[in-house]
Amino acid sequence: MEYIFNYTTNLCYLLNNQNQVLLIMKKKGFGQGHWNGPGGKFKPGETPEQAAIREVMEETGYQPINPKNLGFIEFVWPHKPENNQRCHIFLTKEFTGELKESEESLPQWWDINKIPFDQMWPDDIYWLPEALAGQEIKYRFFFEENNGYLNHKKL
Repeated sequence: MEYIFNYTTNLCYLLNNQNQVLLIMKKKGFGQGHWNGPGGKFKPGETPEQAAIREVMEETGYQPINPKNLGFIEFVWPHKPENNQRCHIFLTKEFTGELKESEESLPQWWDINKIPFDQMWPDDIYWLPEALAGQEIKYRFFFEENNGYLNHKKL
């Protein structure tokens, strides 16, 4: 079955040398109240990498250097197709800048073995460990009307 993806987004995960990943608490908008990777929608004319770098800078104060594109995730809401999106997933261990809170997000470093999956989107537990290990990501996730996890498949 073919799906229409109404917009393209990105998530970019930063890893530090203390075996931690940078997550943000989304303070407003879609996903409010969830921990997630920094990221967001593309602006016209941006490449996936440019959009990921800009979003991380806006939300955390850090500038990613040479983020690696691991692939993508397609998010599908059968009952609300206007939410359908294709999300590019990036990972980097190189970045500059200083951590800062933004109007949109509260960034925090988390130990890799203490990621708060119970406070994240329900799909994250299936693919985030693979992404943080630098593996290729190609998934499609389906959600219920209340944004609950329905099912997924690896593409």
